[in-house]
Formats: sequence, structure tokens, C-alpha cells
Amino acid sequence: MSDAPLFPPTAPPARSVAPGLYLVATPIGNLRDMTLRALDVLAAADLVLAEDTRVTAKLLSAYGLKARLERCDDHASARAAEIALEHLRDGQVVALVSDAGTPLVSDPGYVVARAAIAEDLPVHPIPGPSSLLAALCLAGLPADRFTFIGFLPPKSGARRTQLEELRTSRQTLVFFESGPRLKDSLADMAQVLGPRPAAVTRELTKLYEEAVRGTLAELAVDPRCDAPKGEIVIVVGPGEAEVASAEDADTALREALTRLPPGEAASEVSKALNLPRKPLYKRALELQGR
Repeated sequence: MSDAPLFPPTAPPARSVAPGLYLVATPIGNLRDMTLRALDVLAAADLVLAEDTRVTAKLLSAYGLKARLERCDDHASARAAEIALEHLRDGQVVALVSDAGTPLVSDPGYVVARAAIAEDLPVHPIPGPSSLLAALCLAGLPADRFTFIGFLPPKSGARRTQLEELRTSRQTLVFFESGPRLKDSLADMAQVLGPRPAAVTRELTKLYEEAVRGTLAELAVDPRCDAPKGEIVIVVGPGEAEVASAEDADTALREALTRLPPGEAASEVSKALNLPRKPLYKRALELQGR
């Protein structure tokens, strides 16, 4: 075992924590991912709002910290907001944490943050672990533009309806899912979104961290995706751009010509359908009988 210090002696010194609400990211599996700034805030907090006080108590204990804990889950967020506002108005430090990862990202806490902002009280993010970003890095798919969806509906019909709204998206899509629903969700994704590349990631930052990659159809029948344990993030790559037909172009041009001259109509349709402008302009003139 290495005798290296916990962190370099040249690390920036701790700063005093000013009053305010702090949205503190916590480890998603590996306790070594806790940031020094997050520890500074939790050590100084007069109150810590936690999704599950038992989970957060264990986290604090691992770092030798103690704090007053109040529950802030989906059922207690309104009461937690009232308690937080009382402390913030008195110039105290309030920390908000979820069970793991970054608060407010598919986790409780939005009501508290919104209430503080509405009263113009200071709110500060303390960035750190995020299963969303960790999965994007691990998936091996384009991460320059992505849409975070979170959890899809549990029933197949509602799930397919929501997926249908995403069918034409040309961005990488990121979903959360539970093990028991994973296989059915992948099957619906393959049916609606088509043959897109994807990755199923789970147990991120933990000992058995895993990424299963393939097309959505391949993943839907992969035994490794049949009700696995652990927290799961699905990353789905962008779909192929569909080539507009001549009929689609004519329909769009006819509509545009009711509002615009031929040149501007051609430009608008060119951008909308990703088609070259010159032939569209020629066709617009033909449609007007010129």
C-alpha cells in the first residue's frame, strides 16, 4: 500500500464557507471521489438536507463528520424547503445532498433550490460525481451534444410514446433505468429508435463497473442486460439523418411559398430538410408556373 498523502501538501487551502444553500455532489460508488470542497461545505454546514438521512449519516461518518440531518425526499421536499429557508434567512450554511451523485438531476431538491432562489438567497453548486457524465465518458459515443431523458415510463405503451418523440433526435440520448425493466426498455428502444449504437453502463466507479456496447437490438437480447443488479445508465448514439423525399420537399415548398418569395422559401426548406438550395429554388419557380 502506498504511503502517499491523502492529497498533496500543495493542494489549495480550505476557505471559509459563506452562508447559503450548497448543492453538494456526493460519490456514486467510490468514496474516494468526494471532493475537498464538498468536505469543506459538509464540515461547515449548520443543516444537511438528505434524500435518505441513513445513507447520508454513513457518508458523513466515513469522513469523520457530524451534522444535523433533515429528510428531503419527494414526500418531504416542501417541509425541507421551509426548514432550509429559516436557516438561510438567519445567515447559516445549508447543504443539500442526494443519496449519490449530483442533487436535482433526477433526484429531489428542486423545490428547495427554487424556494431559495425566489427569495434571492445565495445558492451554490458544488460539482462532483455524476452518473450521467460518467456514463457519457464510458460509452464511447458522441458526447458533444446530448439530451438527458432520465427514467422512461414503466409501461411499454407510455414508454414507446415518449420514445417516439425522440425518434428524430440527432443527439446522443441518456436514460436511467432499473435492472428489472432494462430488457423491455431496450426492446422498445430498438423498435422505435432503430439500429442505433448504444451502451448499457452500470455500477459506475464501483468494483464491478461494466459497459456493454452494441446496437439497441443486440443489447435487447444480450444476457448481460437481463435484469442486472446495480444502478444503470443507458447511452444511445445519434440516429442517421433521414433523407427527405421529393414529395416531402414539394410539400414544404408549397407551404413556404404561401408566406415567402421563391428564394426565401428555398432557403427555409433547405435548412429544414438538409437539402441543397439551388434545386429547391428551381423547383419553387416551377411550382409557381414560372
